[in-house]
Amino acid sequence: MSNLDFYRKQFVNYLRLEKSLSENTVFNYLFDLRNFFRFIEEKHDINDIKCVNDKIIESYIYNLRNLKSKKGDYYSSKSINRFISSLKSFFKYLLIEKYIEVNPTDIIDTPKISRNLPEVLTIQEIDIMFSKAGTSDKYECRDRAIMETMYASGLRVSELTNLKINDIYGSDGILRIFGKGSKERIVPIGSSALKYINVYMEKSRPYFNKPYSDDFVFLNFRGRCLSRMAVWNIISKYSKLAGIKKEIHPHILRHSFATHLLEGGADIRIIQEMMGHSDISTTQIYTHIDREYLIEVHRTYHPRG
Repeated sequence: MSNLDFYRKQFVNYLRLEKSLSENTVFNYLFDLRNFFRFIEEKHDINDIKCVNDKIIESYIYNLRNLKSKKGDYYSSKSINRFISSLKSFFKYLLIEKYIEVNPTDIIDTPKISRNLPEVLTIQEIDIMFSKAGTSDKYECRDRAIMETMYASGLRVSELTNLKINDIYGSDGILRIFGKGSKERIVPIGSSALKYINVYMEKSRPYFNKPYSDDFVFLNFRGRCLSRMAVWNIISKYSKLAGIKKEIHPHILRHSFATHLLEGGADIRIIQEMMGHSDISTTQIYTHIDREYLIEVHRTYHPRG
């Protein structure tokens, strides 16, 4: 095992065991590190991490900006930022563990990039979209409960698909959610969502349930928990039935949840808690959406708008 492979393996163990990151996140770190190791080996003939300095890091970043991805286009600022962030985390870990004496990424700044406002649905669009899923068909019954739950509690797709029966406290009106890094949080769920969950549990879930279903709430026809793509397809299906022309993505109901709460006057710190954001800056993007909403209302209804 080479010097680089050793440190990469130690870092991955740290991410999995101490940081409790998801396999998908660990995979992204691995991809970024392999890309960096390939560069220093091929371009600088380096196979010892202690030989990496700030000049090498700068050379790598310059190379990224002039390198095309497998899709044939140049890496975006967002992608480059991710590469830099991965390196910073890696070398910070090496410094803490005393594998290196100087962190070569300390003087490297992460370029600021503009944040695109996420697409959201209006309350009217959500009402129309949800109404397209009835309760007589077992699939539609399940799909309605899924959409109601995501919108009621602002869940990530992974949080919805991993929701278990014991995580629903209907009498208290709350859900127990395990978010990123397996962090537990309690979120409220409204009466409408609970109503459709109960209908689904009574009428539909018994058709999907198998001995190996492991108490997951939402199941596919094989009795397994739903995939991210399956949830995306469900949301996309009903948005098209509702005639919605917006670009649909898995988190659109989560974004709509936060935006509508903010428009209704909810405190941003409360929204941060409900969404499971560790940093308030992540939640603050919704204040920009709210500002856009206020401008649009003024433009529409003010006599001189």
